[in-house]
Amino acid sequence: MKKRKNILFLIVCIGSFFGYSQYTDVINSNRPGLSVSAYAVGKNVFQTEFGLSYEQQDHSLLATESNLIGVDFSLRYGLLFEELELNWEGTFQNQNITFTNFGTDDSRTNFSRNRIGVKYLVYDPFKNPERNKPNIRSWRANHKFQLKNLLPAVSLYAGVNFVLGDNPFFQGDPTISPRVMIATQSKFTPRLVFISNIAYDRIGTDFPELSYLISISQAFRNPKWSAFLENQGIKSDRYSDVLLRTGIAHLLSEKLQVDVNLGVSMKDTPSRLFASIGGSYRWDFHKDTLIPIEDQKAGENGGKIKRNAFKKKDGEKGLSKKEARRQRKAARKKAKKKKKQDEKEFIEF
Repeated sequence: MKKRKNILFLIVCIGSFFGYSQYTDVINSNRPGLSVSAYAVGKNVFQTEFGLSYEQQDHSLLATESNLIGVDFSLRYGLLFEELELNWEGTFQNQNITFTNFGTDDSRTNFSRNRIGVKYLVYDPFKNPERNKPNIRSWRANHKFQLKNLLPAVSLYAGVNFVLGDNPFFQGDPTISPRVMIATQSKFTPRLVFISNIAYDRIGTDFPELSYLISISQAFRNPKWSAFLENQGIKSDRYSDVLLRTGIAHLLSEKLQVDVNLGVSMKDTPSRLFASIGGSYRWDFHKDTLIPIEDQKAGENGGKIKRNAFKKKDGEKGLSKKEARRQRKAARKKAKKKKKQDEKEFIEF
């Protein structure tokens, strides 16, 4: 019985870690890679994702050597609906360039990425709880690959790039240019997640850009740890390349995740070697519109409190508002305590 309970907890924890519902108790971050999840952070959830990066570039044709130090950031907010997310993401960089043929140096500093957009989940195959019920009798059934897991969640993104002032990274570009993207996310197994992004960027400029991102994430036996492998392809008259990234992430708490990643390019015009370290934190102001499962099961009254708080049955007086709130609070507290106990038993297992 204990083993079954631990298996169920693992499934719930992994699902929360990778964001397989619109709102989860655990932070759902796009870091450490650049791929974007199909899922939003959840209504009234504000999330920050930051990283410090270093990159070494060598261009064989231009005979230049460069090093770049930058700050990556993403501010995400769920508004109006569970499926809708507003985000601002960017990279502010300083690049020092050495022209080896002439022995001269130069530098440039500005945003190499600066955009605001909205993402909306249009299809979620995991929304139906009956489709995703765990098999409490078979560990293998819950962890083996199933064809139905190939069906991905799908979201659409629309946003704009901003080029402010005299930006040396994008000389000649207009101040604003559109960007569109489609993001998909599949759960091959409870521990293995596949994400893909296809984007058309800087639409209407002299150098529009078509790109793709493919990312695979694998959780370890301790679901607080995960690793990822990512492939990015970029096609543009300004810059084209194929990039590979890998790294790990660790969940310090339900609200805080830290990560590290490194990557390399597949060409030498320029060759690129880069690394980043960062973290993600969220402020959770989400409120359930439905009765949580925990409330339905916790305590003698549980989820029935909200439905029956002001009803009279068999001539009995209904609960007052104050008493109903008190009992709901007690039920949630009991459910939270039980969850922590399950986590403790899982770690020991």
